[in-house]
Amino acid sequence: MTVDLDEVTALEAGDPAGMLPAIASGAAQVRESAVLAREAGVGALAEDGRPRAVVVCGMGGSGIAGDVLAAVAGSSCPVPVLTHRGYGLPAWVGAADLVVAVSCSGSTEETLSATEEAVRRGCRLLAVGAADSPLEALAARGRGLFVPVTQGRQPRATVWALSTPLVVAGDAMGLLSAGPDVVEATAGQLEQIALRCRPDADHFANPAKLLALELSGSIAVVWGTSPLAGVAAYRLACQLNENAKAPAVWGVLPEANHNQVVAFDGPFAGSASRSVEDLFRDRVDDEAPELTRMRLVLLRDNEEHPQVARRTTVSQELAEERGIGVSSLVAEGASAFARLASLVATADWASAYLALLEGRDPTPVDAITALKERIRP
Repeated sequence: MTVDLDEVTALEAGDPAGMLPAIASGAAQVRESAVLAREAGVGALAEDGRPRAVVVCGMGGSGIAGDVLAAVAGSSCPVPVLTHRGYGLPAWVGAADLVVAVSCSGSTEETLSATEEAVRRGCRLLAVGAADSPLEALAARGRGLFVPVTQGRQPRATVWALSTPLVVAGDAMGLLSAGPDVVEATAGQLEQIALRCRPDADHFANPAKLLALELSGSIAVVWGTSPLAGVAAYRLACQLNENAKAPAVWGVLPEANHNQVVAFDGPFAGSASRSVEDLFRDRVDDEAPELTRMRLVLLRDNEEHPQVARRTTVSQELAEERGIGVSSLVAEGASAFARLASLVATADWASAYLALLEGRDPTPVDAITALKERIRP
């Protein structure tokens, strides 16, 4: 069963838990969480001097906050920023380092394990998550700062509430430049994307709906053209997994040109060009299912290395010569935070629209629920 993306009532019926409204709340999340971070006193992190390294601990939709921080800080950051996805902590992490624990629910077992280890080692600590949770209790035990996150959304739809406190803290410590004006401009960028991608905007003028239509029935190969755009590529792949229940491959140029590009000559290449009109057709009478084809999605930063820009152009040419469809999104905004937000937000909208287009509710994650039930002690 497919859904007409231009029928708002059909979109609402297919999205009973409100994934689309949650995605639309991005600007409000940025503004609210920036205030909560300042009220929690993240500016005081600078009083203890610059940490040796920043280690962000988080999983799934919470773990992306560390990637956002690293992308906004960029290569000019004076200390390493690493995202740790797992139990415990690397052996080298110690009292000279800042551990940032991020868990939307405040009860993610891997993140709690890492936080407990940070407390045991006497690390500087910042925690972001649900109030009155085990994470808040651990932060208090470790004399760390705690920033509450407003609940009511899936973690993957809470990306800006989870990551903005890290950006505000990074600015306070001199690891990046993202003062109140940058934060507000990023919120404004998210408002513009939400307006452009809103459910009642027709597909021909809605970049997220267009991308969803282009991706339907395909395996997405998502490449970012900078480290910042690479974070957005990873995010889109994860959102396609969780929202659309679809497989996806992601990479970053130039590295993807040294391995993933060879798949252009494999069994998933071929005639992948389809019009938007074809995607709205009634497939009930199709005699046989279409073969699944690869589609290249290029997430372009507006600050690219010149040779990477050339590689991007040639990659698109190679794909099109082999009958592989190509989609592109280009970052907007003056700051790293705004550029990343523009890519991530459009991709988030597209992943939810793809789910709805193909008749799937974007919110449930039944496989994750089943897995947790089976591994529970």
